[in-house]
Amino acid sequence: MTAEEKRLAEDRDRLAYWKQWGPYLSERQWGTVREDYSADGSAWSYFPHDHSRSRAYRWGEDGIGGISDNHQRLCLAIALWNGQDSMLKERIFGLSGPQGNHGEDVKEYYFYLDNTPSHAYMKYLYKYPQSAFPYEELVQVNRDRGYKDPEFELMDTGIFNNSEYFDVFLEYAKYTDKDIALQIKIINRADTTKPIHLLPTLWYRNTWSWFEDAVKPKIEQVGDNIAQASHPTLGDYWFYCHNPQSLLFTDNETNQERIFQNPNPTPYVKDSFHDYLIHGKTEAVNPDKYGTKLAAYYYAEIPPGEEQIFWVRLSNISPSEIGEPFGQEFTSLFKQRLQEADEFYQRITPGKLSADDRLIQRQAFAGLLWTKQFYHYVVEDWLQGDPTQPKPQRTKPRNTEWKHLFNDDIISMPDKWEFPWYAAWDLAFHVVPIALIDPDFAKRQMSRLTREWYLHPNGQMPAYEWHFSDVNPPVHAWGTWRVYQIEKEIYGKADRQFLERVFQKLLLNFTWWVNQKDDDGNNVFQGGFLGLDNIGIFDRSSELPTGGYLEQSDGTSWMGMYCLNMLAISLELAQTNPVYEDIASKFFEHFLYIADAMNHRGDADFHLWDEQDQFFYDVLYTADGKRHPLRVRSMVGLIPLFATLVVDKSLFQRFPDFKQRFDWFVENRPNLQENIASLIMTGIDDRRLLAIANPEKLRSLLQKMLNEAEFLSDYGIRSLSRCHADHPYTFTVNGTTHEVRYEPAESSNGMFGGNSNWRGPVWFPVNYLLIESLQSFHQFLGNDFTIEYPTGSKQQCNLQQVADSISERLCRIFEQDQQGNRPVLREYNLFQSDPHWQNLLLFNEYFHGDSGAGLGANHQTGWTGLVATLIHYKAIASDAHQSNYAGEI
Repeated sequence: MTAEEKRLAEDRDRLAYWKQWGPYLSERQWGTVREDYSADGSAWSYFPHDHSRSRAYRWGEDGIGGISDNHQRLCLAIALWNGQDSMLKERIFGLSGPQGNHGEDVKEYYFYLDNTPSHAYMKYLYKYPQSAFPYEELVQVNRDRGYKDPEFELMDTGIFNNSEYFDVFLEYAKYTDKDIALQIKIINRADTTKPIHLLPTLWYRNTWSWFEDAVKPKIEQVGDNIAQASHPTLGDYWFYCHNPQSLLFTDNETNQERIFQNPNPTPYVKDSFHDYLIHGKTEAVNPDKYGTKLAAYYYAEIPPGEEQIFWVRLSNISPSEIGEPFGQEFTSLFKQRLQEADEFYQRITPGKLSADDRLIQRQAFAGLLWTKQFYHYVVEDWLQGDPTQPKPQRTKPRNTEWKHLFNDDIISMPDKWEFPWYAAWDLAFHVVPIALIDPDFAKRQMSRLTREWYLHPNGQMPAYEWHFSDVNPPVHAWGTWRVYQIEKEIYGKADRQFLERVFQKLLLNFTWWVNQKDDDGNNVFQGGFLGLDNIGIFDRSSELPTGGYLEQSDGTSWMGMYCLNMLAISLELAQTNPVYEDIASKFFEHFLYIADAMNHRGDADFHLWDEQDQFFYDVLYTADGKRHPLRVRSMVGLIPLFATLVVDKSLFQRFPDFKQRFDWFVENRPNLQENIASLIMTGIDDRRLLAIANPEKLRSLLQKMLNEAEFLSDYGIRSLSRCHADHPYTFTVNGTTHEVRYEPAESSNGMFGGNSNWRGPVWFPVNYLLIESLQSFHQFLGNDFTIEYPTGSKQQCNLQQVADSISERLCRIFEQDQQGNRPVLREYNLFQSDPHWQNLLLFNEYFHGDSGAGLGANHQTGWTGLVATLIHYKAIASDAHQSNYAGEI
């Protein structure tokens, strides 16, 4: 057992609380729904970036490369000033949703380089320009651009020309679970000496301004370069600073004068360090050396190419007990923790990998761990307002039907700047790679969304804070099942208690889907946009311009997949509790009817499989009763492949009651057999297959999916067929023509904000599920079932080989090619050629359908972190190509 695994075991057994402190600060708290108390719900304008330095947050904190405790009472991050900027750099800048030509968009360069699950070692890099930061230029140029124009990035301003920037490395290393060392290394990359002002900042989240008689914590200087932080529930911590110029104190209070033009009751406010440093207002900081916000102030002039190192330490050990806080042990600690991190990750993926693949996997894991965030949102309190504040006057308040929701947890975020709030379906993908390194945290994530303070009493799962009632694909059962399987495979632990706890709540969620999203009770489902944003010809979450209703191929397929996931879980639980055998039979039956509805040939007016095109489509029923297949060749038609489950013959031996019910359906529902993949035929080793697509349909779908002129890209499977580049799909209603055209990059329309695009790019989550599905089909069909791959190549491959190849294409997005370039960073030469940039990775939200370039949110390691799982299975795959993403029951 490695040192890191021992720490995780101590945390699990409550012998030490290694996860109490971690990278739990948001990258952006301003512009969120939580901080919006406006009348009209304009979150971006109510709390803009310009307010963030001066206005106390209500629900959370943000910072650069920061950490906090698990309830975000006490926070630690850095602030910087290059002597040129118009404001102290305390947080990452980006454009709000209305400002960006493709929605919200971060405009700085920062990288998650390393992290371990206990957060005993963490490393972060921020690239800080030495010229004045071009805030106005970034806003103005992007404002003038349209949807069809590329985004104007910080690098496009020329601010990094001639390497005029600082590399600011932050390294955290824990002595113990409550004793944390921070080493800040600043390197001047320019060819002239440059000044830098550094302020490692310790502060309390403001929890006292909202309630009567709330206890206010305190930070005060207690010795040379030492401050004591005292909190009624967190206890006492000491902040040790190595040779700063001075310690500065203020309060984390709103600058009422600047924001609201009201007198300040005290001059010591949130932005006092900004006024002190940039405007020379020495009176802005507290001369009595106490407050709720502290900065250790350092100033240095760094020669070209050289570095300066700064040390601080946050500890629960008092000055009388700590000895020398920055002795030899301090410097050796970082080396020791890094070595332990190396040992841990080698243990996780022990197989043969290239150095480049290890770098990609390590930074992917780092991104997953750095994007943990303290998320606090109590909807009822937010709606009612706080006792000491004016009562909110909202015209159409959000989330009124979610008053039970009480969130106060560490949660895996999609992206802590662009999406600093959890998304239910994203989270199910996050936990798959996380389970490789920290199954306890992965299980906690899956448990959280089904707890009573998250899950709606009616069984609906919260989507995301902008509208909790939106509908995400029901992939929570899949994520739960995969976490269970991964922990069992890697760590030898079958946590049935976790599986059963989540399963019980998922029964409520499944029932909600059946009752709310199958309007006619015909096992065909409608779920709005289902996370696929603009993939449809209409906004599927709004009223249709045609009238009538839409039957969704993807919505119905997601439910078929949900049935099979619940079937697999119930049979696993039935090994120790026979009650679950009956429940398994119920999900088996429900799946049969869903698959029948998708494929039904006996009724020409009721099916989603299109015989003409040999593809699955959404079907529009207009108010006049007419049926219109919407022949958009998109991921919607491939999602039916996800509903696939291989059943081993031994299962029937273990569960005779289930087999009896299985056989009863075979004998008494013969009309279902032709529409289900295989109820009678057995496959390799007498396995059975439950799937929406039978082998015949599978072959038809794969001929299109594996066609490089359609779905198959050099970098994975596109979300829309390339055939729609020259032949866009159109539908005219009420004199208006609606169009879906292949768009391999950013969206050219504003549907769902225009900040994501499912009309051509490659997305990791659905590609990962396709890989799993191909493996499942291969387990049943074996090596004799081959397909031309790529279509038209005359090269025959079995489905395992196809799955491996798609996995390799996805990994290729990040890997260096023969010229040393990485497709993900294709747009910028600096990333490709400069040694200080070329091994720094961004894990984007999605990727250009032709070039593989990264698009959308650029720190969405969450589901793009699945690349770490792909690399893991690549490393452990045998020569016989038996890598297994999907498993079987």
